[in-house]
Amino acid sequence: MFIVSLLCNPDRAALDPAIVEALRNAWGGGDIRWLAPDLAAEFPVPRVPDNRDSVWNEFQAVQVDLVIQPAAGRRKAMLIADMDSTMIAQECIDELAAEAGIGPQVAEITARAMNGELDFEGALNERVALLTGQDAGIIDKVLDDRITFTPGGATLVATMRANGGYAVLVSGGFTNFADRVAAMLGFDESRANTLLIDHGRLSGSVAEPILGRAAKVDALREISARRGLTPDQVMAVGDGANDLGMLGLAGAGVALHAKPSVAAQCDIRINHGDLTALLYLQGYARDEFLPG
Repeated sequence: MFIVSLLCNPDRAALDPAIVEALRNAWGGGDIRWLAPDLAAEFPVPRVPDNRDSVWNEFQAVQVDLVIQPAAGRRKAMLIADMDSTMIAQECIDELAAEAGIGPQVAEITARAMNGELDFEGALNERVALLTGQDAGIIDKVLDDRITFTPGGATLVATMRANGGYAVLVSGGFTNFADRVAAMLGFDESRANTLLIDHGRLSGSVAEPILGRAAKVDALREISARRGLTPDQVMAVGDGANDLGMLGLAGAGVALHAKPSVAAQCDIRINHGDLTALLYLQGYARDEFLPG
């Protein structure tokens, strides 16, 4: 048995019951369950329909996300999340560069790396080197003035943890940001790269080994095993090429507002909803959400 989920942006809740019912009827589905009025609905189907991809495109055109996943085990016991452009709306290194006056140069490298066009580790070293000599106080300034949280993130973490889940933030960015973001959003632990500082200034280097795509996969395997879980019991979320490994390994890998080359490789794609979509995908109704 499979579950079909239909979701839209909470700021523009306009999921028409008529199109939900029409799709249920066309696919021979079971009873419709509304998880949130005009926002999120689901119904069971006995198999994945042959025309899933074409129907997905039709729903994207009306700004509705459509996901089909196995019914069994969809409520996960662990969340592993990327930080930049996932739990927060920005790329921290781009914001550091913008504050330092070299924003466009660094942002272009970031975009290519996240789209899989450049080696992640090499691109990170190249960008960090451009920040050599900047006063370390730039980190707190960026945190205070430039970083915003992606809507629904705190609710996602709080609701999963209240239901026995464990939450991990893994970032190819920097501990200087990830530790604070993790604490503010309620994560149980975080992992990221260490941006080296020498006499109060950025040294232009990152401590080795660099946490990239392979390290995120290792984190998922190691932490889930430590907690007596299998990867199937994990939900992962990210947006960049360095997230693809963990998205593919997790029982539910969610590409959230992802780069096109990343979304093309993922079955679960959220292009219109916010981070609460990950709760609806697990079958949580809105009245079960906890504030972050």
